[in-house]
Amino acid sequence: MFVLSEGPILHADLDAFYASVEQRDDPLLRGRPVIVGGGVVLAASYEAKAYGIRTAMGGRQAMRLCPAAVVVPPRMSAYSEASKAVFEVFKDTTPIVEGISIDEAFLDVGGLARISGTPAQIAARLRREVADRVGLAITVGVARTKFLAKVASGVAKPDGLLVVPPDAELDFLHPLPVERLWGVGRVTAGKLRERGITTVGQVAELGEPALVAMLGRASGRHLHALAHNRDPRPVHVGRRRRSMGAQRALGRRSRSAAELDADLTALVDRLTRRLRAAARVCRTVVLRLRFADYTRVTRSHTMAEPTANTEPILATARGLLSSAMPMIDANGLTLIGVALTNLHTEGAVQLMLPFDEAAAGTLDATLDSVRDRFGSAAVTRAALLGRAQGIAMPLLPD
Repeated sequence: MFVLSEGPILHADLDAFYASVEQRDDPLLRGRPVIVGGGVVLAASYEAKAYGIRTAMGGRQAMRLCPAAVVVPPRMSAYSEASKAVFEVFKDTTPIVEGISIDEAFLDVGGLARISGTPAQIAARLRREVADRVGLAITVGVARTKFLAKVASGVAKPDGLLVVPPDAELDFLHPLPVERLWGVGRVTAGKLRERGITTVGQVAELGEPALVAMLGRASGRHLHALAHNRDPRPVHVGRRRRSMGAQRALGRRSRSAAELDADLTALVDRLTRRLRAAARVCRTVVLRLRFADYTRVTRSHTMAEPTANTEPILATARGLLSSAMPMIDANGLTLIGVALTNLHTEGAVQLMLPFDEAAAGTLDATLDSVRDRFGSAAVTRAALLGRAQGIAMPLLPD
């Protein structure tokens, strides 16, 4: 019997993924600040990040921060192939892999002690395998919980390995800034820091009632649990995504209502095609907006019945956009996004009377067939003719 002195969960996260693939494939880019994307930064190498360049930053601002940066266009097919190769390494390491995105995953290696060694040894071997077989650097955090493994990998970046022993979890976690807690973004961090709460340890000392009073029941209980490293979630294999989303950066140019509607339509067309390909239906449509001052808002609406048909989802999204137009006119819009949530497996939801689902989806099914055979640009809406449809980001299977 083996008694592990290390947590069994690995969080593996590729370093500056898109930019690292570019540097791998072009030796002239190695060691130089690299920006992937033009108008908006899709990814930045660590050399570029050292100048303050961040993902989703405007291209002009990024070049002001680092005039010597090399800007390269994105190559989504290359990133997809690199991701597939890395996930093959994951699957060769353990059968228990939960993909989070195309460049990160959780791995449970707790049952491999006899054949593969300790979690730390497995993590070190995983890093070597990714470097040798794929040519990329990957950072791994090892801990007893998924939350702490992810925190560990974040602290260890870039190109690192960090093991958090079970008897030193809170010693590691509590000195970290509050932003390391899942769910603590700019707004929540601001609320905490206004009260002099800057570290995870201070959050832990507050107690659950105080956090609930400050942040609300759900957030307060969530942060209290994480601050004490209470995270019972196992690593799930083959878990289907709980939402599907797509977004488009718009830059700072003012756009008319017709242009915004076209951008929204393109996003919904892309998402509903994904939804049908995955044999899913959704009930809730979420509209995400980012304004010129970098503030964000979301608006959502839950439909009366689940569907994968484009028209009812598009009508719902248009209603949300219309209600947000006064804010857009006042603040300017730099990003628009749509997410489909409250997903169910197609066929697992009872159809509403009358049973006309097949007839309602006939046009969508026909268009899907044409696009599958001749390419996604084979058929498009008249309103989208001559318009760039934006970059389709590589994704894990739906």
